[in-house]
Amino acid sequence: MSGSPAPARRQEKKWPVLRIPLGMMVLFWGLGIALWRATGRPFYLFNFGYIGSAVGLGMTAFILAPRRQKPWGRRLAQFLVGSYMLVFLGLLQRENMQLEGFFFYLLAGTFAGSVIHYLVAKIVGPLIFQRGWCGWSCWTAMILDLFPFRRRLPGRLPAPWGFLRYLHFALSLGLVLWLWFGRGYRPAEQGLEELHWLLAGNALYYTAGIALAVILRDNRAFCKYLCPIPTLQKLPARASMLKIAGDADRCDGCGACLRACPMDIQVFEYVRRRQRVLSTECIFCMECIFACPRGALQVSAGLDAGGPEFLRYR
Repeated sequence: MSGSPAPARRQEKKWPVLRIPLGMMVLFWGLGIALWRATGRPFYLFNFGYIGSAVGLGMTAFILAPRRQKPWGRRLAQFLVGSYMLVFLGLLQRENMQLEGFFFYLLAGTFAGSVIHYLVAKIVGPLIFQRGWCGWSCWTAMILDLFPFRRRLPGRLPAPWGFLRYLHFALSLGLVLWLWFGRGYRPAEQGLEELHWLLAGNALYYTAGIALAVILRDNRAFCKYLCPIPTLQKLPARASMLKIAGDADRCDGCGACLRACPMDIQVFEYVRRRQRVLSTECIFCMECIFACPRGALQVSAGLDAGGPEFLRYR
């Protein structure tokens, strides 16, 4: 009988957590309205309103769904946002949404959709909701998370593998700088060249991501080792306002949170030290919250920056 209150506590926690999707919708709709009024372009209202509503809907479905169906709530948000970014903005509007497109637009001084996306989702956004883009909206992860390797081999590969993302980032930036300054290359905005960049980049990302998932039997292997986007996100994520927090008095160290975490974060180690989860590898997926059998974890708002990285390695 001693364990019987835990499911009830877990049910009670759903309702306070629902403030998060509501807050996300208000934040994105507010941003869309502000940009619309400032620029006179209704596109911003549609763009940010759609993204906020999609993420909010996915989060609500995730929170309210039974435990076994929760991943589908997050996948709903991934597909609603990821396909919008890739298909509508990328393929139809011919915006280069790849990292190289962001660099090209910055060099050209063009306030394009790619620049707005990177600033909001990957530079400023992590100050509020950590690497939530990776957990809820990434169009690469929306495919990789469908693979059957959610139950990974225990832990990450040794640390040198993690430096591949920084090498990838440096190569992408170096290629853009060489083409821009060395070759005088100027891609035409919303032209066929932008579409070619997008198609080639995504083909490489999906090929590498699927290969790593199959070889390492880990859906999120690409995110952990090769994706260059965390290079932008990790610094602001250290100061994120929203983080996972735990009640050390309720935690019994069972490790359910670690087994649920797709990024191999030792959540219970932060709880034991009475710290919020300070790891910049957190993608704010909230899987650990609902995996905890004692209801010891929750989302908290606060101010802290920096801290140790407690990760599990193979």
